[in-house]
Amino acid sequence: MQQTTNPVPITEFLAKAKDLPVFDVRTPGEFGKGHIPGAMNLPLFSDEERVVIGTMYKQQGRDAAVKEGLKFVGPKLHAFVDAVGETRSRAVGLYCWRGGMRSGSMAWLLQTAGFRVELLKGGYKSYRKLIKSVFEPLKIILVSGNTGSGKTELLHALRNQGAQVLDLEELAHHKGSAFGAIGESAQPTTEQFQNEVIAKVLALDTSRPVYVEDESITIGQVVLPDELFGAMGASPWIELQVPKADRVKRLVSYYGNADPRVLAEGIGRVKKKLGGIETREALDALSTGELDEVASILLTYYDRMYQKGIKRKNPHCLGAVSVKDGRMDEAAAQILNMQMETNTNTNTDINPNTKERSTTQ
Repeated sequence: MQQTTNPVPITEFLAKAKDLPVFDVRTPGEFGKGHIPGAMNLPLFSDEERVVIGTMYKQQGRDAAVKEGLKFVGPKLHAFVDAVGETRSRAVGLYCWRGGMRSGSMAWLLQTAGFRVELLKGGYKSYRKLIKSVFEPLKIILVSGNTGSGKTELLHALRNQGAQVLDLEELAHHKGSAFGAIGESAQPTTEQFQNEVIAKVLALDTSRPVYVEDESITIGQVVLPDELFGAMGASPWIELQVPKADRVKRLVSYYGNADPRVLAEGIGRVKKKLGGIETREALDALSTGELDEVASILLTYYDRMYQKGIKRKNPHCLGAVSVKDGRMDEAAAQILNMQMETNTNTNTDINPNTKERSTTQ
């Protein structure tokens, strides 16, 4: 089958894809592992068929593998055209792994059926290569603070006030701690998580700051791109300072309705670092429904870990905001003002211990 459309580079393809249905013609297994966000799976071969063809290619050569592939594909041609037709669009985007035979064959079929096809040059592999460059121009400002401070709430407040935000925990479907999976849907694969991050970053205005919650390189089971994690580590940061009592209250509101057995499993995951006595005290308090006490015990551990981590941070701290009673809108406004002040004096590093803002002033 001869390819009759000129493939377009990834940036042009993504721009066109905003107005087109996009189909990934790789196998369901490949698609499930990771795909361009928003794409639909239109597999030329099933996972099993691809194994058969790959084995035949190695053992008998290309011509034999192509003939076997035609046997698999032939009966599906009508279904392929119908599936694309259900989008009610006469133009579509297509890609496979490297922009080779699979997407080229599907492009030929759809063009024969009257569709206009935009084919991705280099295939899905070209999207994955964006990881190497997409994070470099970002002007990241990290939002840091002890566990339970409400950093995610602050990101939402910043977004509501017009700031650019990259909410990694939202994309990861995980809150980042040993209890972070509670109340969340299943996590994506690391590959798909990174794909979603790329898509969000591509939509950002790189001339403006983007606020990102301070995270470790893993969020639950998914892993940040090395390039993004490195950029975060080199970025200036703001510290959110919240009284422990408020943090306890917030954690209980987050997790208090969870199954006690699930909470006990979370406590078990930090047992070694929490310590035997503290673990037993936390489990005893959990068994009697004293959730405030459970949270207070756990925060002793998490606060200790935070203080160790803060010593390794980039020394460029823009300042600290003290928040009481969950007044995140005011905190967000102060942070944006702080950023405006910093823009007028970019050579000044502000230590959070000497320049503290308060939402209760």
